Amino acid sequence: MSLGPYASFIVTSYALVAAVVLLLIIWISADYRRQQGRLKEIEASGVMRRSGRSAADIR
Repeated sequence: MSLGPYASFIVTSYALVAAVVLLLIIWISADYRRQQGRLKEIEASGVMRRSGRSAADIR
């Protein structure tokens, strides 16, 4: 497969997009873990959800 004279631009663009998507996945998973930890702290302090269910019951 030949990309022609713009091969370096195309490959660089795909590499940058892949890097951004990978960083977003890492950031979202880290934020999810942080939010889950914060929710457990809140529930451990005695605050319940309006529905009366804990985070473990929802899963």
